[in-house]
Amino acid sequence: MARAATTSDVFNALAEPRRREILTFLADAEKPVSEIVGALVTDQPSVSKHLGVLRQVGLVRVRRIGRQRMYRANADGVRPLYDFAKTFERYWSHQLLRVKARAEAKESKTAKEIKASKPASNKGEQHERYVRDCGN
Repeated sequence: MARAATTSDVFNALAEPRRREILTFLADAEKPVSEIVGALVTDQPSVSKHLGVLRQVGLVRVRRIGRQRMYRANADGVRPLYDFAKTFERYWSHQLLRVKARAEAKESKTAKEIKASKPASNKGEQHERYVRDCGN
């Protein structure tokens, strides 16, 4: 089976790791090609080619300021990626809840251990610890 063209949809366009890097770099602000080239340590023709693909599938927008082209991520273009990933969000949420529960249990255990290892500051606390430790 022939592979789909990189410009057929956002998923094929982002199959290339360098394009994912570029899109991530543009996620927070509009940037000129020269800044993208410098940040990703790659040649300008390669970056321009990748930007062309990203632009064709609607993941980035471009505007001219004099001779310079400014690129930015296009939130509407990223929407199909979000919608697809959202399908699997329940798996991540479940995992995050498990991680949170483990961290809270560990934190609670650590706090109890710290409290138990502190020397009693008065006779009342000493008696409480003695009773608790003896199980009475």
